[in-house]
Amino acid sequence: MQEIRTTREMQLASEVARMGGKKICVIPTMGFLHTGHASLIEHARTIGDMVVTTIFVNPAQFGVNEDFERYPRDLQQDEKIAAAAGSDVIFCPETAEMYPEGFKTFVETERVSKILEGRFRPTHFRGVTTVVAKLFNIVKPNAAIFGQKDAQQAFILKQMARDLNFDIEILTSPIVREPDGLAMSSRNVYLSSDERRNATVLYRSLKHAERRIGAGERSVQRLITEMRSMIQDANPTEIDYVSFVRPDMFEETDSITFSSILIALAVRFGKTRLIDNNIVQVGVQVTKS
Repeated sequence: MQEIRTTREMQLASEVARMGGKKICVIPTMGFLHTGHASLIEHARTIGDMVVTTIFVNPAQFGVNEDFERYPRDLQQDEKIAAAAGSDVIFCPETAEMYPEGFKTFVETERVSKILEGRFRPTHFRGVTTVVAKLFNIVKPNAAIFGQKDAQQAFILKQMARDLNFDIEILTSPIVREPDGLAMSSRNVYLSSDERRNATVLYRSLKHAERRIGAGERSVQRLITEMRSMIQDANPTEIDYVSFVRPDMFEETDSITFSSILIALAVRFGKTRLIDNNIVQVGVQVTKS
């Protein structure tokens, strides 16, 4: 596996691959890779001739008092995981390479970047769209793969690619979970043992709502009340939101009148903020799990 650190070297490598008729697939990450990231790389391996994993902790998507400085980093381990999963290249630029002195240009997607995560992290998605647009111009991929855990991010990046005419296929891969249901996240390492145990309530609350919808419940307010009660019993520091979203337009809704519904939540345990979601097919009976 090749390690590339400069934008120009990455652009040249991609140009050579494209001239050779190779399909490039990129997996943008902030590193500290885990099994969830590995699944994205494995997915990319099935559709791409050249798989590029980017490792860059992007300062532009961290707000004031967020965890940029303490965000976990382990490039050596990331390289092992990426190589084992099938990555051909790791692109790991320094901050000055991505944001040189005098940088003044940002990309922003309106409306959908202001709800849910955007309400609590108002500059977050501007940082995400800006860095991903840059990565697209540097890596020159034919396809990019993102995780379903960041459902709002994936929707926004599809919107950006469509609006700005990026000739790139944006794909999402399913959430990868621990055996007890907790969605895999680089931030899980921050959790104490008690917080880690309590955080399993997130998936349990999502599955509770799924079963209730499968049994015919259509009141969003009632379902949110039930989910919040379950989560509150697990002693969170704060429930930022529990929301029901129309997946095709990513709009919050107070009624379940669509063929599918996305249930999204963000909850803090101690100083750790976790997000999770579940897409429910309405009208499908769900057995207890």
